[in-house]
Amino acid sequence: MLSPRSTEIVRATLPAVGGAIGEITPLFYDRLFADHPELLRDLFNRGNQANGSQRQALAGAVAAFATALVEHPQARPDAMLSRIAHKHASLGITPEQYPLVQKHLFGAIVEVLGDAITPEVAGAWDEVYWLMANALIAIEARLYAEAGTPDGDTRVPCVITGRIRETAEVTTFLVRPLDGRPLPASRPGQYVSVQVELPDGARQIRQYSLSGHPDDALQFSVKRVTDDPEGEVSNHLHDRLGVGDTLLVSAPFGDVVLEEGDAPVLLASAGIGCTPMIGMLSRLAATGATRRVIAVHADRSESTHAFRTDLLQLTDKLPDAVAHIWYEEPEAERPADRTGRADLSLIDIPAGTTAYLCGPLPFLRSARTQLLAAGVAAADIHYEVFGPDLWLGEGA
Repeated sequence: MLSPRSTEIVRATLPAVGGAIGEITPLFYDRLFADHPELLRDLFNRGNQANGSQRQALAGAVAAFATALVEHPQARPDAMLSRIAHKHASLGITPEQYPLVQKHLFGAIVEVLGDAITPEVAGAWDEVYWLMANALIAIEARLYAEAGTPDGDTRVPCVITGRIRETAEVTTFLVRPLDGRPLPASRPGQYVSVQVELPDGARQIRQYSLSGHPDDALQFSVKRVTDDPEGEVSNHLHDRLGVGDTLLVSAPFGDVVLEEGDAPVLLASAGIGCTPMIGMLSRLAATGATRRVIAVHADRSESTHAFRTDLLQLTDKLPDAVAHIWYEEPEAERPADRTGRADLSLIDIPAGTTAYLCGPLPFLRSARTQLLAAGVAAADIHYEVFGPDLWLGEGA
């Protein structure tokens, strides 16, 4: 909980800091990478830094956390903290890195806002930072302990045991630890971090959802991204790595996971967002779930729809499941109400449904709005975003 005096100061200065956060975060990253260039080379996603999305996400997280502290002083924003902590744990973030971030973040704040940052103001915002940092450190320590790696190093060398071409753009990889150790436990909906060494020597990391749960391997699927440098890792995986090659893979993390129970469940995805959803659907089929299952997917066309056959086969295996598919550019004749973008208002959604969403932000916003209008409780709508979570600042 933020102290009363700091709460007053943060509330008074939040408009100024929030209004300048777009200037502060680029300067912060410039300072950080100038001091520690290895972080950009081997930890931070160079593509997200180039397009600015990581910087927007940091701004949203800082502003959202500070706003939560002053508007709801009795409640900690645990959902937001959990989301960030799982991302951090998959990357191997350690407590020693938080003072480094504090140093350069506050240096950027002072440089942008100048004399407005008095010692008292700096002290109040320092309190905000360490409340957030210490909460994340505690959650991350628990995640590392659960993974059996209290030092935070969860990545192990893995060998590629299988490679499946799902579409022209999507390839599935199956991997298992090179030393023969047991596969780490995972839950449907989680992801792993994959680190590869690129031709320039950089060891870049990307996170990929588990798209299935075979008994003898971890399975993740990768969509080729054509933009440079955003797609440097996906292209490396597609073009250079095959069965027998090795890469570093983390333990599975992620807090958007399929919950057990009998309540109806809706799995809605668009594009490559199908990967965690197909992982959830495969687990439901493997366990013989009898609950009502509604699978929704939107894609450009039949040929770009990864796991199309799996989606239909898995829903057929379940006793009370149905699939709804939309294509924007169908390659065969389709009903008009299943052509174009997904429209969840056309689906009968039972009371008490829990929904899981994954896809581009416009799809997530549209699907969430339609689900709320259909009577699904906001607390029962869970989403996964690939890349920096730009919803953090929107309270979604």
